[in-house]
Amino acid sequence: MDNQDNHQSLNRVIFQNLFEKYYQNLCRFATGYVRDHDTAEEIVQQAFINLWNQKDNITPEGPVKSYLFTSVKNRCLNHIRDRKKFRSYYLDIETELIIPVPEKDNIMEEDLEAQLAKALDKLPEKCREIFILCRFEEMKYKDVAEKLGISQKTVETQMSKALKILRGEFKDFWLLFIFFCC
Repeated sequence: MDNQDNHQSLNRVIFQNLFEKYYQNLCRFATGYVRDHDTAEEIVQQAFINLWNQKDNITPEGPVKSYLFTSVKNRCLNHIRDRKKFRSYYLDIETELIIPVPEKDNIMEEDLEAQLAKALDKLPEKCREIFILCRFEEMKYKDVAEKLGISQKTVETQMSKALKILRGEFKDFWLLFIFFCC
């Protein structure tokens, strides 16, 4: 900006001072939202990159600290929102897929149930217990977590593991398996 405006633009020295002064605090702040230090650092770095890209519009005398914390907070919230959408989309596909089949063949159903019992026996004990509670007792992940005294994330991870193992066991019958289990 012009010096005539008595306006000091953000230069490299001032930027470096801001970075050194706020980087660690911003990382701790972001980690409180995203619960992952590496992700928090990426978010903070992006906030500083954005600050640098806006250097001609930012005055160092202005509320730079507020700008940085607000930017980091918004980026954290966006990250959380996007991660939930991604995780929800793929969990919905894996766990809520229903394929219409005209009629159940009793012999085929019995054979499939026997294969399911064998496949469930191959799951680790805790994984099997969580799968049964979620799929056969139709409990929500949150309720299973409370009942077993574990985190909801652990339930999600164990369900994903169970589905992966079962998918391998039912390679050619995966869609039928989902129909009978859901």
